Amino acid sequence: MNRLDFSGRTAIVTGGAKGIGFSTAERLLDGGAGVCLWDLDERRLARATEALSERGEVTGLVVDVGDAGAVAAAMEATRDAHPVVDILVANAGIAGIIKDAWDYTLEEWHRLLRVDLTSVFLCCRAVVPQMVERKYGRIVVVSSIAGMEGAPRNAAYSAAKAGAIGFTKALGKELAQSGVIVNCVTPSGIETELLGDVTQEYLEKTVLAKMPIGRLGQPEEAAAMIAWLASEDCSFSTGAVFDLSGGRAVY
Repeated sequence: MNRLDFSGRTAIVTGGAKGIGFSTAERLLDGGAGVCLWDLDERRLARATEALSERGEVTGLVVDVGDAGAVAAAMEATRDAHPVVDILVANAGIAGIIKDAWDYTLEEWHRLLRVDLTSVFLCCRAVVPQMVERKYGRIVVVSSIAGMEGAPRNAAYSAAKAGAIGFTKALGKELAQSGVIVNCVTPSGIETELLGDVTQEYLEKTVLAKMPIGRLGQPEEAAAMIAWLASEDCSFSTGAVFDLSGGRAVY
């Protein structure tokens, strides 16, 4: 594993108690960053924070990233522990609800958009001003291949993830001359607990069958790309979308 240098940097990783978020936190800590995990699952967050503490300076905050007040309070608490935040990995999200688009209830639709899209806006809004002030920042948004191509019977998730891509492109352009770099990754079929929320039939026919590489990706593989995008080495790409689909993406 190549080691990226994050010495002196502080990162927020949302949804950091498991899966891609946890692996990303590992990678950042191994590079010398201080990491603050934001996650809604208090018990899992405590376990993750304890496990990661062996690698470096890590704190954990219970945060509902879809709630504006909770995000503002978490940002204040984070800055009490880490006065400067250099990196945001906006990873928190939930899996889609597998049903026809016209069968969604309004509550289901709103919940997917709140957690998978509004949370990205709220977390970026919280960190961008102080990043702009310091003329340095790295933001990585974790979207999905579903946001690029649309996943049948997963319309709300697809819409939310497409929104996250569009938001990344817009924010990246707005901040292009500020020293703050904003990019997005689009995983497909990463072997995390999130896949437990879909049926085996959906996994095989809608996910694996479309991946030329013929296997699921690993959280560590996603973390490797995210870590590079969060590093100083990523200095000319912004407002961009980076594929993590095992060859599935067609553009």
